[in-house]
Amino acid sequence: MSAKIAEMLLGLPAMLWAITFHEYCHGYAAYKCGDRTAELDGRLSLNPLHHLDPVGALCLLLFRFGWAKPVPINPGNFKNPRRDMVIVALAGAAGNILTAFVCVQLAKFAPSLFQSYGAQMFIQIMIYMNIGLAAFNLIPIPPLDGSRILYVFLPYKWMHGYYVLERYGMFILLGLMITNILPILMSPIFYLIEKIIF
Repeated sequence: MSAKIAEMLLGLPAMLWAITFHEYCHGYAAYKCGDRTAELDGRLSLNPLHHLDPVGALCLLLFRFGWAKPVPINPGNFKNPRRDMVIVALAGAAGNILTAFVCVQLAKFAPSLFQSYGAQMFIQIMIYMNIGLAAFNLIPIPPLDGSRILYVFLPYKWMHGYYVLERYGMFILLGLMITNILPILMSPIFYLIEKIIF
C-alpha cells in the first residue's frame, strides 16, 4: 500500500472526528447559552452523519481545510446575544484546538502507543487536520466562524456591507481556494495555533 493511500485511509476517521466535534461544540455552546435549536434539530450529536457535508469533507480530507453542515442557531434565544455569539462562534475552533492539544500530549507522554508507522501517521494527521480546520474557520470571511466574531464588533454603519458580503461568501472562498490565496490567509493563524499547542 502506498504512503498516499495509507494517509487518505488514516485521514478518514481523523476528518470525521474533526468536523463532527467542531459542529458538536458549536451546538453545545449554543445550548449552554440558552438556545436549544441545534438540540431540537438532532445536531447535538457525535454521529458524523448528522454533520457531514460531502464536498466540505472531501476538501478537508484532500487539502486539510473544509467544512460541515452549519449547526442551526437562533441568537434570539441567547441570554446575552453579543457575548454568546462570540462564544458559539469560537467553540468549534476551540474543539479542534483541544483535540490537537490532547493528541500532542498523548504523543509526548505515551509514546509507546505510537511505535508503529501507521500510529505515528494517524496522530500526526489528527493534530494537523484539527489545527487546519480551526485555522480555516477563524478566517473572518462569511460564512466562516471568524466572520461571526467580526460581526459582533462591527460598527452599525458597516453592517449593510457585511450582509452583502455574506451573500457572496462561498464564492469568495472558492475564488481564494482556486487562486491559492486561501492557504496564505490561513498560514499566520495555523502557525499561531501550532505554536501554542506545541
